[in-house]
Amino acid sequence: MFEPPSIIFVAAGLAVLTAAVLPKLLRNAPFSMPMVFLGAGMVIFSALGDLPDPDPLRYGTFTLHLTEVCVIISLTGAGLALDRPVGRRRWATTWRMLGIAMPVCILALTLLGMWLLGLGLAAALLVAAAVAPTDPVLASEVQVGEPADSDEESDKEDEVRFGLTSEAGLNDGLAFPFVYLAIAISAAGDSPSGWFPEWFAVDVLWRIGIGLVLGVGTGKVLARLFFSSRHNSIRLSEHSEGFVALTATFLAYGAAEMIEGYGFVAVFVCAVTIRAAEHTHGYHRVLHSYVEQLERLMTVVILVLLGGAIARGLLEGIGWAEVAVAVVFLVLVRPLSGVLALAGGKTGPRERIAISFFGIRGIGSLYYLAYALGKGQFTDQAEQLWAIVGLVVAASVVLHGATTAPVMNRLDRLRQRKAAEKFGDEDEAPKTAV
Repeated sequence: MFEPPSIIFVAAGLAVLTAAVLPKLLRNAPFSMPMVFLGAGMVIFSALGDLPDPDPLRYGTFTLHLTEVCVIISLTGAGLALDRPVGRRRWATTWRMLGIAMPVCILALTLLGMWLLGLGLAAALLVAAAVAPTDPVLASEVQVGEPADSDEESDKEDEVRFGLTSEAGLNDGLAFPFVYLAIAISAAGDSPSGWFPEWFAVDVLWRIGIGLVLGVGTGKVLARLFFSSRHNSIRLSEHSEGFVALTATFLAYGAAEMIEGYGFVAVFVCAVTIRAAEHTHGYHRVLHSYVEQLERLMTVVILVLLGGAIARGLLEGIGWAEVAVAVVFLVLVRPLSGVLALAGGKTGPRERIAISFFGIRGIGSLYYLAYALGKGQFTDQAEQLWAIVGLVVAASVVLHGATTAPVMNRLDRLRQRKAAEKFGDEDEAPKTAV
């Protein structure tokens, strides 16, 4: 008879191997790695009753910190991957999605939660703030690839992948004020006089400002050490040490959190700042490759546990109202808010639809909920909130996982065809990695 520990080690080895192979095997298939591991978790925990119940409510602290580490590592990878320098016009797609699409999504889902699910204002706002941001972890399949090491390659960064990567990098931090707002309302009531002054001064202005300042400052210091230090032992760009990317991740995050700033904002801004230094240096690929591998391993663990939680009853309280809200949000609210945000911009119609549709929910949503449940007054609704958020994340994994490869491959072929027509020779047209 096999002992559970030995089964877990075998499963872990197979999971690591599968995580390395699957992205290549599924490149052109209507399946994704998250879909496979979410399903695997459901099967494993259904078949092996001896395994502990991966209840995120029971193990709230573990869930909080596991998802927290995964998100900040993913944010580092997203920041390091972006080739396009920050600018008002160059990042116009990003600013539109952050300034218009995300608030519209939060407002619409808050109203849906109150009207259809019977949630109070605080609980409905919490669900909306948790699932509104595009996830930097599970959205990796529609994000830009590894950093370019030449200006010629940087120019080939397509708008869909850039828009989704930069949006996912920033909105995970910028959704935090709405999470804090839900926490404040749960404690102080619906009257704005009880929470608005402190919330706006601290949770909006101070925390965002500190995140930006420490992100830029930490990024500049580390970039100087990596690329320009007089001492060869500290100039790590000469030694190809990929794990040093964790220095940026943990240092920026910890410094911002220590003085009540948004660590998510600091981590992404730090990574973007490092990327901007020595823009074409090959060391960026070394850093990004390490972060990407670590992110993938952590994603596997979390998705298997989420699948196990679903198999053990996470969604037991789900009814038709919850299913309707999840479907309406994923196929109507997010796409329509994205199209609205990008209307009148420079993106083409196909690009606007793709960016708007692929607003993937994921690990960040789980973190926000775990965080808020530990800080706010949501005890009586905790199970219902986990069921709703778990449903939206699982539905997003399936819906977006089934459509990512076909849609993105189609867009790549159209882009290459247009480039070939422009250059007059398909062989001379610039290629975009799928």
